Amino acid sequence: MFSKAIYALLVSLVATAGFSWFVWSLCQPGGTTAVAQTAETMDNVEEAGILPTLFTTAKEAPSVRTVNAYPKLTFESPVEYTYANDGTNRVFVVEQEGRIRVFDNNPAATSTQTYLDIRKNVGYGGEMGLLGLAFHPKFKENGFFFVNYTKNNPRETVVSRFKASSTDASQVDPKSEVILFKFKQPYSNHNGGKVLFGPDGYLYVSTGDGGSGGDPQNNGQDRSSWLGKILRVDVNSTQKGNYGIPADNPFANNKEGLREEIYAYGLRNPWRVSFDEKGQLWAGDVGQNEIEEVDIVTKGGNYGWRIKEGKEDYNDKNNPTPKNLIGPIWEYSHRNGDVSITGGLVYRGQQIPALRGKYVYADYASGRVWALTQNGTKTATNQEVVERAGSISAFGEDQKHEMYLCDLGAGKILKLAEK
Repeated sequence: MFSKAIYALLVSLVATAGFSWFVWSLCQPGGTTAVAQTAETMDNVEEAGILPTLFTTAKEAPSVRTVNAYPKLTFESPVEYTYANDGTNRVFVVEQEGRIRVFDNNPAATSTQTYLDIRKNVGYGGEMGLLGLAFHPKFKENGFFFVNYTKNNPRETVVSRFKASSTDASQVDPKSEVILFKFKQPYSNHNGGKVLFGPDGYLYVSTGDGGSGGDPQNNGQDRSSWLGKILRVDVNSTQKGNYGIPADNPFANNKEGLREEIYAYGLRNPWRVSFDEKGQLWAGDVGQNEIEEVDIVTKGGNYGWRIKEGKEDYNDKNNPTPKNLIGPIWEYSHRNGDVSITGGLVYRGQQIPALRGKYVYADYASGRVWALTQNGTKTATNQEVVERAGSISAFGEDQKHEMYLCDLGAGKILKLAEK
């Protein structure tokens, strides 16, 4: 997700020298802006086998700004902000190099504690690192939480579980790790990295297509591969050792060698995904050379990569275009320096009523933040709400569902607020 952003970051001179490699490795240079589609274009999309979506841009936007949520704190390359739903006021920030920091959710906070340090296990650099954190829905009872990280020698993605000794423990023993599964990464970029629990209680994992450029191994369409997918597993089962396959997964119990863990496929690099209050799964899928997209992910859905980049043809070699590819609910081009989408959240807090129910997301390179309104299943309206927020790597919520943004380059946690 971050490598395509290098061009725009160099132009804006906002990236540090140490961070430029991280940005460079994600994608290809380009730029992004919202695209308004015509009825004729939609007809062409439908003929290509992609379900049509109507894109429109709203003129008036909510009056929103970003503020430094914790002015006295800084972090090393923050990529996740979350809470444990443990009855405390604590929040957690994931640092890409392999640490999780914990502190009281107080704007006046002056210090943090290291909740987990697995830097010795993590392969860090570019798009690699400790990339995701999710607390078990019953964390208060079992102390379990789950992470997604990359390692070297061999280069792999690891999804594993740790156990806190008590709900209010300030540190977790790295030796409590139990690996659920791991799989090879052919290149260092496009690792996905999100882990989260759905309303069904299952763990969802986003994976990139394995990297390089253009998905040379066609992993996005290969249903025997872990890569370019949304995975779904049952962490309360021991069917496959330390996890199980939900009975209604699309390819559960198949005899064709398809990966049973797959929930949806045809994705390039869904770096950040999230559920809304209706149970819809939203994904910001980082594009190749021209288009960034927002998808609403459904079970068994094929989102087109590498056959399509957004609605446009990309590479159908060895992939006769299937019918019923699912097109994005929203997409934008690279024309205005927006080149690397950071998937966000549907806002469900109380402090900014004008944003409630809107999907808020950003572009990592340009720093723009938008609010997307879903109008049924085939139409959406987009509004720019912040012109330049920073190098936004992720969105998160606190206990009251207020929205926060991780500024990776500045090492800060920002918060959305009304002007």
